[in-house]
Amino acid sequence: MRSNARIARAFAAAGALTLALTACGGGDDDTSASGDGGDEVVTVGFVAVGPEGGWRQANEANVQDTFTEEAGFELKYAPATNLDQRSQIDAFTSFVDEGVDVILLSATEGAGWEDSLRRAQEAEIPVILVDRGIEPDDTDLYVTRIAPDNYEVSTSVAEWAVAAFPDGGNYFVLEGPAGVSVVNERNQGWDDAVGSAANLVKIGAQTANWSTEEAKSVFETVLRANNNDIQIVFAQNDEMGLGAAIAVEEAGLTPGVDVQIATIDGTKPALEALSEGRLSFVAEYNPLFGETLLDVVGQVLDGEEVEPYIVVPSETFDSPEAATAALPTRKY
Repeated sequence: MRSNARIARAFAAAGALTLALTACGGGDDDTSASGDGGDEVVTVGFVAVGPEGGWRQANEANVQDTFTEEAGFELKYAPATNLDQRSQIDAFTSFVDEGVDVILLSATEGAGWEDSLRRAQEAEIPVILVDRGIEPDDTDLYVTRIAPDNYEVSTSVAEWAVAAFPDGGNYFVLEGPAGVSVVNERNQGWDDAVGSAANLVKIGAQTANWSTEEAKSVFETVLRANNNDIQIVFAQNDEMGLGAAIAVEEAGLTPGVDVQIATIDGTKPALEALSEGRLSFVAEYNPLFGETLLDVVGQVLDGEEVEPYIVVPSETFDSPEAATAALPTRKY
């Protein structure tokens, strides 16, 4: 793994800048983070997902706000074109050819990354997975993955559903796009926790591609096909849960009463809907882990060992009161 004096100096300078800013409250000191020379920067290639809803926007903005020129970095941000994996692979290859110091990868699809990761490995460029995993999960091909635990997050949703419906109920799952690791992990967590609960009956599952409009359309059809006999919706992100709430309302039903809707992400619109009673449960999937990512990049480029999966802590909101209390400080 590459660990040279230029990288070490850049990280030392970035750390010094952080301490200086902390000590003086931001101050007016315009000392450059690049320290001994203006070109002493760490180059980071960010193979990103791009526009995909509130969670993704918050996560990628947080990464960009963390890896700044002032902190000693040159961040090369490469969002996917229309969520296309081919565009991500092309960007990844370009970063390897350029010889960046580290690559951050948020994959639009889990499979198909082996060749790219091997190429980075041969070039001695460490790769850190941001949020999404890869399939097969070969930890020899990347350094670490930093993300909340999808399995645990979706398990928390399932445990809420089991407790909320002791007398049983029919449920439907609104899924993210097929082939994405977080979708598989969220399905597994939910299925494992609900599998032993004979009181909950699965009516079906369908992708709505993280979209409010698609989720509304899908769930309208589901309600009609089942004579409105659906009591629970597990929406794998907030936008789809909000779409389901609209479908429930337009069917003449009351979300939170006739149909309970649980979502994952914890964005401000979802917490607002929970505070109003339109959603019933929101599990946070914390997107703001730029500082953790920064620390890990520093450790990796210094040649230190890191854990193969670094879990970002998240919380849950199970009542309007909990959501109302969290909203004033919500950043996304």
